[in-house]
Amino acid sequence: MNFKASVLTLYPDMFPGPLGQALSGRALERGIWDLETVQIRDFATDKHRSVDDTPAGGGAGMVLRADILARALDESLSVSDPRPRFLMSPRGRPFTQSEAHDLASGPGAVIVCGRFEGVDQRVIDARGLQEISVGDYILSGGELAAMVMLDAVIRLLPGVMGNQESGETESFEAGLLEHPHYTRPAVFEGRTIPDVLTSGNHKKIHEWRMAEAERLTRARRPDLWAEYMKEDDVD
Repeated sequence: MNFKASVLTLYPDMFPGPLGQALSGRALERGIWDLETVQIRDFATDKHRSVDDTPAGGGAGMVLRADILARALDESLSVSDPRPRFLMSPRGRPFTQSEAHDLASGPGAVIVCGRFEGVDQRVIDARGLQEISVGDYILSGGELAAMVMLDAVIRLLPGVMGNQESGETESFEAGLLEHPHYTRPAVFEGRTIPDVLTSGNHKKIHEWRMAEAERLTRARRPDLWAEYMKEDDVD
């Protein structure tokens, strides 16, 4: 079964966007994954195709209406669709590499791209939307966040990456940030490649890379380092 992504958005022309290029684009052409976009505005009922209204209780901005988004979900997806449903939202739980792996092993995902001030809470609850965030910042809408999440998943699908080992040694895979990389020329502006990497001693190369990964994680991501050390203690 191929991975299928259904994206509900007010801006379907934004897709596939970057997902149509490079690894994900080639995988899309080869049928490793499928992309469907659903225009939420098509499910509006008034002549102006309105999808939002003023927030209950007052306040700035507009809110995406529950009835219209529910109709978009219900009429574009089957009742038996097994895929998890997500709402890209800055208040959602952080998306992680572990969750990317989980999604890559499943049938796909349904992703709602929010806009305006937010989405009526009632449709989030009634349709079981899981709120997901890709970072502690605000975007104009959920489309770019959806692309980020999908890119993280698609590259993990079987047959997408030419060298599977590339994915196994990346940042977050072992709870650490990735070690530094070097290539030719041997000398760049007076800076040389560390001798250990040209020594041919694979044991020492592995030890150096692990030490560098630990050093970088400890310095740049103390949160990851604390979690890594906790797991190391358990082991």
